[in-house]
Amino acid sequence: MPNSTLRSTGDSDTLATESTTKSSAASGVSVEFQNVNHSFLHGDRPVRVLDNFNLRIEPSEFVSIVGPSGCGKTTALGMVGNLLKPRAGKVLIDGKPVRPGSNDAAFLFARDALLPWRRVRSNVELGMEIRGVPKEERRVRAEEWLRKVRLHEFADSDVLHLSQGMRQRVAIARTLVQNPKVLLMDEPFAALDAQTRAIQQEEFTGLWEAERPTVIFVTHDLEEAILLSDRVILMASRPGRMVVDMKIELERPRRQDMRRDSDLFKSYFHDMSDRLRSEVELAEQRIREESKNG
Repeated sequence: MPNSTLRSTGDSDTLATESTTKSSAASGVSVEFQNVNHSFLHGDRPVRVLDNFNLRIEPSEFVSIVGPSGCGKTTALGMVGNLLKPRAGKVLIDGKPVRPGSNDAAFLFARDALLPWRRVRSNVELGMEIRGVPKEERRVRAEEWLRKVRLHEFADSDVLHLSQGMRQRVAIARTLVQNPKVLLMDEPFAALDAQTRAIQQEEFTGLWEAERPTVIFVTHDLEEAILLSDRVILMASRPGRMVVDMKIELERPRRQDMRRDSDLFKSYFHDMSDRLRSEVELAEQRIREESKNG
């Protein structure tokens, strides 16, 4: 693998990330963390979650963040989505501070969070309804996205009668129909069985390649991160900071058989998995020490 694809942030000769060429139709915008520090109170003492966290994501780039539990992955995601503010440092979307009430970013979680009293189409329309999109426009856009996720025949169905995979496709349609510039994904396929998960991963990448929002994807699954992403960020055990920034140069469209057949995929996995294993062991050691000290 070329030396430029795996970069440890501790090296003095770290190479700059090359910009990924995007089509003129790209709809994403840049996201940047500048010297972000954040702590939570645990009882009467502060616990540092993010430590001098710096990361720039280019417009329409698909970036996955992996790391041990508690390293600040979801905290960083929440800052982009305006769910919390950093105690120090800046988070920028398209070069500007994250704005309250902005439509720039949208979330997609592991659980679909569909409203059981609303039909499929009505669930897809929910975000647009909250934002005041006219009824007729909501219906047209919802129908378009239900076709894209192959659920148009179920538009009037009760969501409780859908399989988990179908429910997650409804959630994807509900999110992407809002045309977000930044898509924040927190383990969106984690609740699915292995076969359904593989199908959803390929289908989602197809949708993303057509729409091209910027994606920040949090996962514990290193293979998933490599398969989907333009870059994979490895965060250190708490306090979270970036320790590896790996550029993924697999051809698109991505396919599940790359896990098995691609030597380049295997090389990425081998290089990153050793570092990830080390960070997980450090995190577990810290948990044991904290438990011992009470």
